[in-house]
Amino acid sequence: MQYRKLGRTDFMVSEVGLGCEHLEGMAIDAVDKVVKRALEQGVNILDVFMAEPNVRSYIGQALQGHRDNVILQGHIGAAWLGGQYTRTRDLQINQTFVEDFLERYRTDYIDVGMIHFVDSDDDYQAVFNSELIDYVVGLKKRGVVRSIGVSSHQPDIALKAVETGLVDVLMFSLNPAFDLLPSSVTLEEQFTEKPFQTLDLKGLAPARQRLYEACEMIGVGVTVMKALAGGTLLNEQLSPLGTALSPVQCMHYALTRPAVASALIGCRTPDEVDQALAYTTSSARQRDFSEVLSQTPVYSSKGRCMYCNHCLPCPVNIDIAAVMKYLDLAEAALVRSDQPASPSTIPATVGDHYRNLEHRADQCI
Repeated sequence: MQYRKLGRTDFMVSEVGLGCEHLEGMAIDAVDKVVKRALEQGVNILDVFMAEPNVRSYIGQALQGHRDNVILQGHIGAAWLGGQYTRTRDLQINQTFVEDFLERYRTDYIDVGMIHFVDSDDDYQAVFNSELIDYVVGLKKRGVVRSIGVSSHQPDIALKAVETGLVDVLMFSLNPAFDLLPSSVTLEEQFTEKPFQTLDLKGLAPARQRLYEACEMIGVGVTVMKALAGGTLLNEQLSPLGTALSPVQCMHYALTRPAVASALIGCRTPDEVDQALAYTTSSARQRDFSEVLSQTPVYSSKGRCMYCNHCLPCPVNIDIAAVMKYLDLAEAALVRSDQPASPSTIPATVGDHYRNLEHRADQCI
């Protein structure tokens, strides 16, 4: 297992994380087996958005003896009312479920206090122009929340949240199909063929590119949900791209986007955990997604590096994808600043990351 720094936080997280939503409704021994298998294989980040009481208690029990070594994304805004999940911005209800989280997970802190499911302007206003954000910031000041996160499926709303400067982590729905779609496409439409058949898609949507670049420059770490698009990308008949990718290819696509630290894969069995963790031992050829995407008419990467590193090996061991990624980030910063190129117009983080590469572009022969 490889580990990556989660943005500007102090956390080092596993490239493959565990999405726990599918554990809801399962028996305690089944939950225990899934969580334990993931931990045994080096997974150290779990997304636990569910507010249902039993699954919280079961995962909490499975984590006994491991809590200090695990990063939990606990969602603020997800509640269990009247026997079912609901999303709420009510301060008192959220306070109740934060306390419930701490009790059922047998902990006194939440690693990432993830403000849950902010997908519209109304949602954004209800969070960032309300007492709810003051409450979350207060939790961070008291150490109850170690970092502040936001989960979203809409790039323009996610970008607004990131640019407040309050957000340390973004949980975002990211895969090759979704990356084609403009902000106007709703979450429900993302899983249908309609936008892929009716829109003039030209490759990576600019709003999504801007979001990933902003996260990289600001230092907001990205954790990925929907990396497999609910499994539709794995089936040629279901995939909106008209071609099938493997789980490894989908995960590698996500993990090669700027600022991404971990791809969170939902699993219901130890077997499914093993299938997700096949990524950690996969070859460069197995990870390469460029050839598959080049065969679909709706996906075009013409003129852009896809960061797949299929051009490797390099005779002097340059990580070409990393070099191209930092070049793209630098050029994007110049465009936004509308100033002549100079060291002062390149974000310090981008320059630092580039200089820290073991082999840089000037070593090209």
